[in-house]
Amino acid sequence: MAFQIIPAVDIKGGKCVQLVQGILGSERITLDDPAATALNWVLRGAKTLHLIDLDGAFEGSRKNAEIIENIISRAKPHGTEIQIGGGIRSFEDAEKILSAGADRVILSTVAMKNPQIVRDLSESFGKESIVVGLDAKNNRVAIEGWTKLSDKSPTDVGKQFEELGAGYILFTNIDTEGLLKGIDIRPTKDLIDSVGIPVIASGGVTSTDDLLKLKEAGAYGVVVGSALYTNKFTIENAIQVLERNQKIINS
Repeated sequence: MAFQIIPAVDIKGGKCVQLVQGILGSERITLDDPAATALNWVLRGAKTLHLIDLDGAFEGSRKNAEIIENIISRAKPHGTEIQIGGGIRSFEDAEKILSAGADRVILSTVAMKNPQIVRDLSESFGKESIVVGLDAKNNRVAIEGWTKLSDKSPTDVGKQFEELGAGYILFTNIDTEGLLKGIDIRPTKDLIDSVGIPVIASGGVTSTDDLLKLKEAGAYGVVVGSALYTNKFTIENAIQVLERNQKIINS
């Protein structure tokens, strides 16, 4: 599959927001209709959507489930793949999301606290349905909505969850997330080189050059938030740049 540009639709208090480095109250963007926002990305060319219930991530309960289910029902007829995270704290939470039509669930805090859930879900729904979200700051994996740091590195944790049956790793570099100052390719490349499953990158993407760096590093795709919402580049332009790059490679 071609390198994926995956728009982020982060939902807080029923609205689509973009936080700076995941800090509550730092909203750079606030849009009233998350479903319309999500469908807009689909109609403009996105093949995959990244939906996060921020209230769930911070408080542990999926408060925006109804909105997310509405997005699924509107986006799936277009053939869109959907990955969902935030507030997934149990096997049953993940099962509900997958049963509602999501293609992949993103397990972060719950996976760190109970790694066995990754194996259980992988065996029940297939590894292609399971994404483990690794969010890192200063090369340490963060948990509980980025409010706490563990003593583990992303590469060590990535290997662990690959063995447990994760189909993908979603790696967010908190050091660059939301700052619109470009990416730091090194931690992402280190993780890509250390595991044998696809890595989806996130954090700091500001230009189409950042996209090309991640593609060259071997990332499966990239979640893009603030750069799209603040028009650093358009999704149409990003798709064109990547397609042109692929033609050069194949020529």
